[in-house]
Amino acid sequence: MDRLDTMRTYVRVAELGSLAAVARQMNVDRSLVTRQLADLEAHLGVQLIARSTRSLRLTSAGSAYLESCREILVLVDAAENGLGDDGRQPRGLIRLSVPLSFGLRHLSPLLTEFSATYPEVLFEIDFTERRVKLVEEGFDLAIRIARRLEPLDVSRRIGSSRLTVLASPDYLRRRGEPRHPGDLAAHECLLYLPGQRGGWSFEVDGKTLLFPVSGRLRANNGEVLLDAAVRGLGIVAQPTFLCAAAVQAGAVRPILGDYPMPELGIYALLASHRYVLTCPGIFGPVET
Repeated sequence: MDRLDTMRTYVRVAELGSLAAVARQMNVDRSLVTRQLADLEAHLGVQLIARSTRSLRLTSAGSAYLESCREILVLVDAAENGLGDDGRQPRGLIRLSVPLSFGLRHLSPLLTEFSATYPEVLFEIDFTERRVKLVEEGFDLAIRIARRLEPLDVSRRIGSSRLTVLASPDYLRRRGEPRHPGDLAAHECLLYLPGQRGGWSFEVDGKTLLFPVSGRLRANNGEVLLDAAVRGLGIVAQPTFLCAAAVQAGAVRPILGDYPMPELGIYALLASHRYVLTCPGIFGPVET
């Protein structure tokens, strides 16, 4: 195994925190990973990882070396990918995790066009609302829609969206229309889980405030909640990319327009130990 492969193995060990997990991911014996790590430390003359019976911990030298390895591997992959300008087509497998509704409405059309342009790129797509662990589960990239990300997330912002509060004309005739976010406490609200469990946030007088909401129907899929709102079962807060057609058809009507909900970022998250070839057209700006 050459020096670059050893660096890649070390990065995996540092990120997964388990020799056994790296061995499973690489489909090799754990003893091989252990020997590679020992040989690397012997070559460098420093201890990179402090081992105990239960865990692995990077030493200060190990942390510094990890960052250097990441920078080197990114440069190497960028240089190799640059050879694609000589006429070689991008190829290989990309494993994606994508929110179900967003993926069906926005990613599927892009993939059709992308696949026609780059026929040697293969995709495995997991449509899920679950926050996957990219490194541990072997994903190259995940699309995440959120107000903020975790501090260590490696991401590229590809778009934005806002939540819109909606209700059917029938529901509003029966229950009345809330005029202030505080009025929602007296209404049946349809909640997206887990993100809306604590309530809905609105911008009021220049401040972002959280207002309690409750209801009998809670789900982790926006399509289900939007359909329930169309049927008059309650008030829902949905991203604009999901509710636009229902609003245009008059099935639901936006309310509380004087109190916007905070903007959501749409992010492409990378597993930092993977270096995915970026091809034109797949992750341009997303308009929602």
